[in-house]
Amino acid sequence: MSVEAFKKLVADGQLICPKCNKAVQKFHNYVPTSDSVWDGAGDSLTDPSGSIVTLICGNDGCSW
Repeated sequence: MSVEAFKKLVADGQLICPKCNKAVQKFHNYVPTSDSVWDGAGDSLTDPSGSIVTLICGNDGCSW
């Protein structure tokens, strides 16, 4: 997923905290990941596999 996709999910309240069952309020540490990188004979290819983020609940009384 792109960072824009995560921003939209958080803004729309579509990511739910597993502890308090309310919408996650923010995220940080977005890192795109790759399955493989190929470079040979002047050609290169990156095979993206997804991304990693740290989700933060941010709701009152929830420490998740």
